[in-house]
Amino acid sequence: MIELNYIREHLDEVRQALRDLNTDAPLDVIIEMDERRRAILSEVEVLRAERNRVSKEMPTIRDKDIRQSMAEAMRQVGDKIKALENELEPVQQRLDDALLHVPNLPDKSVPLGPGESHNIIVHQDTDLPVFPFEPLPHWDIGEALGILDFERGVKISGTRFYLLKGAGAQLQRALISFMLDVHTRYQGYTEIYPPYLVRRECLYGTAQLPKFADNLYMDTEDDLWLIPTAEVPVTNMHRGEILDEGQLPLNYCAYTACFRREKMSAGRDTRGIKRGHQFDKVEMVKFVKPETSMDELFSLIDNAEDICRRLGLPHRLVQMCTGDLSFSAAVKYDVEIWAAGCKEWLEVSSCSNFKDFQARRANIRYRPTDGGKPQWVHTLNGSGLGLPRVLIAVIENNQRQDGSIVIPEALRPYMGGQEVIEHL
Repeated sequence: MIELNYIREHLDEVRQALRDLNTDAPLDVIIEMDERRRAILSEVEVLRAERNRVSKEMPTIRDKDIRQSMAEAMRQVGDKIKALENELEPVQQRLDDALLHVPNLPDKSVPLGPGESHNIIVHQDTDLPVFPFEPLPHWDIGEALGILDFERGVKISGTRFYLLKGAGAQLQRALISFMLDVHTRYQGYTEIYPPYLVRRECLYGTAQLPKFADNLYMDTEDDLWLIPTAEVPVTNMHRGEILDEGQLPLNYCAYTACFRREKMSAGRDTRGIKRGHQFDKVEMVKFVKPETSMDELFSLIDNAEDICRRLGLPHRLVQMCTGDLSFSAAVKYDVEIWAAGCKEWLEVSSCSNFKDFQARRANIRYRPTDGGKPQWVHTLNGSGLGLPRVLIAVIENNQRQDGSIVIPEALRPYMGGQEVIEHL
C-alpha cells in the first residue's frame, strides 16, 4: 500500500507513475475523501476541545441555572460529535478501499515502456538445443508415452485440467523434491508447509484482493480462499508482527498446489499444460531490511536461475518495463526457459521486490537493534520454480527421436535411478 501522506504530498509524481504503469487508480476519490476526512476530524477536535474546556469550567460555576445551561450545550456538542463520527465512518471506509486499488510505484531502475514489447533481455544462459529431427510438443510426447492424460482430466474437472500418470507424476514429484532440496541445503532457505486455504485478510495483505478477486477460488460458507501462490500464506506468517532486526533476512521456501481461474488468459494456450486452474509451484519468500532489498532481489534471481542451471535448461532473464509490472511489484525480473517443442520461452519465475508495499498492507515491521521505532520490512518473492512449465521444458528439451525422454542427471536420484522414460 502506498502511504496516504506520500500520495497527498507527491500527487503529480504518483499520477505520472500510473501513466508509466499503463494503469489507473482512484486518486481523485482518495484526495476528495482525505480532504473530507481531515475536515471532519478537525471539526471534531475543535468540539472536543470546547467540551473539555467547559467540563473543567463547570465545577467553578456556582449558579445552578448557568451550569444546567452549560450542561445542555455540552449535550448538544456531544450529539454533534457523534453525528460527525457517524459521517466519518463511510468516508474513512471509502478512502481505505480506494487506497487498496493503488498499485505499487515502480523503482527508478525499471525501464519505461507501455507493455511486454519493451521488456529488456538481461542475459541468456547457454545456447538453444538443436535436434536432428523436428521436436514434438509435450502434449504429443506425453500422451504417446502414457504419462499425460488430458481426456480424463477434463472428464473429472473440466477444461484446463489434466492427469499426470506413472512416470509423469513421478517426474513432477521429483522436480518438487529436487527444488526444495536445493533451496534448503545449498541456498539457506527454511522450508514451510503452509495451509492451502487462507483468510480474506491474507489476500489483502499480499495485494491479490481486492483487484484480482475474479481469478480466485473461495469457500463462501467459511470465507476461506484457495491460495493462488504460496506467497500468500508464507508472507502472512508474520502479518501483524514486529520482528527483531537480528532475525533479518528471513528466507523461506514452500511447495504448494496453486489455484487460479485463469480468466485473464481465456482463449490462450488451450493445448497442453502451460495454463491450468490447478498447478504446482515451489516459492521463495524473503523478509529483509530496506537497505539490502535490491541485493536480496539479485540473490533471489540467482537462486531461481540455479535451478535452471542444475537441470540443464536453457534460460534467460528478462526485466519487466513499467507497463508490464505486476500490481504489487516495484521491480520485477522474469526467468524464462526454452521449450523446444512449443518453440517458445516460458516464464517459470517472476522475481519481485515489493519494497514496503506488502508490509504496509500486512503490518509487518522490524525493531532496529539501536532501539529506534519499528520500521517496515521489505518483502520479496519468486518461484523456484513454477510447474508445470519446468515439466514441459524437461520433456521437450530432453526428447529423443524414438519418442523417449532422457531424465536430467540431477533428477535421477529422485526417480529411483531411472535414466529414460520410454514406451512400455
